[in-house]
Amino acid sequence: MFRRARTVAAAAALTYLIVPAPQGDRIIKVYGDLGTAEHVAVIVPGSDTTAATFDGGRAKPYSTPGGGARALLAEARALDPGSSLAVVAWLGYDSPATVSLAVATDTSAVAGGGALRRYVTETLRGKRVSLLCHSYGSVVCAKAAPGSGAAELAVFGSPGLGVSSPADLGGPRLWAGSGDQDWMRSVPKLRLGPLGFGPDPAGPAFGAHLFETGESGHSDYLKPGSESLHNLALIAIGRTGEVSRG
Repeated sequence: MFRRARTVAAAAALTYLIVPAPQGDRIIKVYGDLGTAEHVAVIVPGSDTTAATFDGGRAKPYSTPGGGARALLAEARALDPGSSLAVVAWLGYDSPATVSLAVATDTSAVAGGGALRRYVTETLRGKRVSLLCHSYGSVVCAKAAPGSGAAELAVFGSPGLGVSSPADLGGPRLWAGSGDQDWMRSVPKLRLGPLGFGPDPAGPAFGAHLFETGESGHSDYLKPGSESLHNLALIAIGRTGEVSRG
């Protein structure tokens, strides 16, 4: 039986949930006031994300789910001090190791996608939800999107989504970004049996709305001061007409 710990810090409107699981941790942390927020951005991280790297343990704090959530919320408030945004750092699935066969299959993403869809439809019902999904987390989000009611789906550093077009995602407007310095650009976007996730959502023929990311590396999309963070914040607060296009 899993041990469950939950604390709520009302003054900061933070919810922290940890459920140790056989293959990984479950952590969900909310930044901002989820109760009053009209807009909610859900950051879904990629591989090698655990309790140890959820909000620390990396040289670039903004590359962690917690650090990225704080950076996104700060950017949104700088853009619009009155914006009603809460940011959820969501690790509700078994994040595979980067060096593993699991990272090339959708096994973890299928289970995680179902859990993410339930979180959005049950906990975030009535909010305008943007899913902001990094690397393998974009595969999770693609599985979650149909039936989620999410308004926006932004993927960055994606290995592919396991679909052939944005229409297969069931409704959210798809945004995609790929930084000039992201090593993922060099990874072939193929599907061979159970391995791989198909075409690049940031490719010009895929049909996504491309947002400018500048020279972002694979872990830099939520870096304070970056064009990618600026655009993701605009998507999160619903000012999509101001997003600079890639």
